[in-house]
Amino acid sequence: MSKQLLVVDDDPSLLLAVSETLRAEGYEVVTARRGAEAMVRVAESLPELIISDIRMPGMDGYALVRNLRSTPRTRLVPIVFLTAKDETADRIAGFRTGVDAYLTKPFEPEELVAVVASILDRVRRTHSDLARMFGEQETDEHVLIRDEDLTEAEWRIAEAVARGLSNKEIAAELNLSLRTVEGHISRILDKKNLSNRVELALHVLERKQAD
Repeated sequence: MSKQLLVVDDDPSLLLAVSETLRAEGYEVVTARRGAEAMVRVAESLPELIISDIRMPGMDGYALVRNLRSTPRTRLVPIVFLTAKDETADRIAGFRTGVDAYLTKPFEPEELVAVVASILDRVRRTHSDLARMFGEQETDEHVLIRDEDLTEAEWRIAEAVARGLSNKEIAAELNLSLRTVEGHISRILDKKNLSNRVELALHVLERKQAD
């Protein structure tokens, strides 16, 4: 199945050029002309990756990224800025907002394709490594605690996050309320000084490899 990408830009000619470049590589492409429209597209179907302009009427690219990074469902979706804003300060602002790559217009099709493929391959390898790691690990009660900073309950939740479960799925598996799971995850991230669920998953993987 082809991977779905979302391209966001208020310039119709640029939107068409980027979309056609990516479709030629076998990707399924959904488009949006505004940040608010992009949020609707994401609500309808979560893309594998988002490519967005910065300068757009209403919700600009920075605001779009902040919105996406603020909710668990969209927090980990890779985002690439493709923009005419090419000053160093613009790049720094983009990375601080949470984008994974920053490209400038006029864009080079080969560079865009390479960046998208590299990010998606990194995501695939991360999930593959985690799945293999958890497939090999025993889950005996006496080896559940692998992090001196976390309680047994917190470690169970951390492991579930690393297995790719949503908060709702974790709550159902561990017979907890959704609010309890959310509270535990927030405390775990604070305890370990981590920014998001991917960093937590990688932390769990590292701890398991060290045991």
